[in-house]
Amino acid sequence: MSVYVYAITKDSHPLDLGDAKGVGDPPGEVRVVRGGALCAVVSESPDDLSVARRDLQAHHDVQERLWAEGPTLPLSFGFVAADDEAVRGVLEERAQLFAQRLDELAGRAEFNVKGVLDEDTVIRAVLEENAQARELNRRTLEGGGTYDDRLALGQLVAQEVQDRQDALAEEVLAGLRPLAEAEKVAPPSQQYFVSASFLVEDARSEEFGRAGQELAERYGEGVELRMRGPLPPYSFV
Repeated sequence: MSVYVYAITKDSHPLDLGDAKGVGDPPGEVRVVRGGALCAVVSESPDDLSVARRDLQAHHDVQERLWAEGPTLPLSFGFVAADDEAVRGVLEERAQLFAQRLDELAGRAEFNVKGVLDEDTVIRAVLEENAQARELNRRTLEGGGTYDDRLALGQLVAQEVQDRQDALAEEVLAGLRPLAEAEKVAPPSQQYFVSASFLVEDARSEEFGRAGQELAERYGEGVELRMRGPLPPYSFV
């Protein structure tokens, strides 16, 4: 039967799995596959594995339990191997690479930062603060103005909103980068003007958290900064 793989650790890890519950219904029994100086934490993989809340929660619960006691390489949700021997073969084949990465991640955690901008609030600010936008808006109220006026207003507001999003994103990143060892930044989207993961030394976790809180408090209405962490270093494996 195929096996579901949660994480890779060194054999020196406490591996205190206790009553940990794996994916599946009923939950799979979490156990250890050893290969040389490394271990993989696995359970039997259900035939009907899906991205369900129950299985996602089990996946993260096992990973966070392991990470709380020592460095791990947490795998993405849904990683399945053919059997124990296949897992053992990968552990042995890539032992040096995995061990090196575990050393690099020891004493470090991940923080996720996402910024949400309320577009209506930003548009109101643009119309209040930008003289050209204010004048074009006055002309086009209640269907007035020309087609070119309406087109110019739309283009101007869109550019102003984009510029403000870019400036906010850079400000957030600039404020947090000096406290992190590495970062992974996702392209901006309609949902988030900034979405980034940072790798932070444990000794600087509190400082990083305070810096994020201070940034969040700096912004007024319409700007929300969300931070999660410390977490296992999902993005840096």
